[in-house]
Amino acid sequence: MADAAPKRPAARKPDWLKRRLPAGEAFNQVRALIEAGRLHTVCQEAKCPNIWECYSHGTATFLIMGGRCTRNCRFCSVAAGVPEPLDPREPTRVAAAVAAMGLKYVVVTSVTRDDLADGGAAHFAATIQAIRQQVPGAEIEVLIPDFQGDLAALNTVLGARPDVLNHNIETVPRLYPQVRPQADYRRSLELLRRAGEIAPGIPTKSGLMLGLGERPEEIRQTLAGLRAAGCRILTLGQYLQPSAEHLPVEDFVPPEEFERWRQAALDMGFSEVASAPFVRSSYHAKESFEALKR
Repeated sequence: MADAAPKRPAARKPDWLKRRLPAGEAFNQVRALIEAGRLHTVCQEAKCPNIWECYSHGTATFLIMGGRCTRNCRFCSVAAGVPEPLDPREPTRVAAAVAAMGLKYVVVTSVTRDDLADGGAAHFAATIQAIRQQVPGAEIEVLIPDFQGDLAALNTVLGARPDVLNHNIETVPRLYPQVRPQADYRRSLELLRRAGEIAPGIPTKSGLMLGLGERPEEIRQTLAGLRAAGCRILTLGQYLQPSAEHLPVEDFVPPEEFERWRQAALDMGFSEVASAPFVRSSYHAKESFEALKR
């Protein structure tokens, strides 16, 4: 992977980004269950390209604390604006959906709620507890925001004992002003580091999008920073532009390059790495965790 490698044109999606949509009865059942429970999923709100596959396999990633985010990241299609008050019944509804879907591994994420004193940490904890009550034995992964660096909020989530704590670094430091203008690279890295110190028995996980104009050496440095922070599970996927208002794709990264990054990350010491164009934070999350346990 030479640093001076020419960029590939981003005008048209290449063949490896075209896939069949396996919608069917299972897809419709999951969608109906989510709607009936008045729940949100990141699959729908973030226009995830894997929604057809995941829903058709009877799974989904729950998005808690409403459908509006207090931040306006340039890569994300989740609506930004003034959020609604927290619904104290939402954790119970999420748990009921988990039970109805028969999930044994659950991924819960959220919009960023900078309007809340604890960033929504207590709501995360309540959701974990509700799932454990209704589905004993379920394994739970949480994908959390940065809580503006509030260690008390991080402690609240870790105190509920999720099985995996995920926080995405998303991109390389140089691109943060364009990609995540309200976030801070060092703050995110510190959150992961402190999570490992507070609860060393809970593995940490993070992920990056490729195709935003990052350079190979920047990727290597970012991965090295994540390893130094104790991160054990890594996801790498292709950035796809959700709409004309979002950042354009600078580069379509071919599958073989994702595979080279997977091997490079393993060589750096990551325990589990999922790296392919369609990989997202929660894509095959159960399999990554099961492999880590083995």
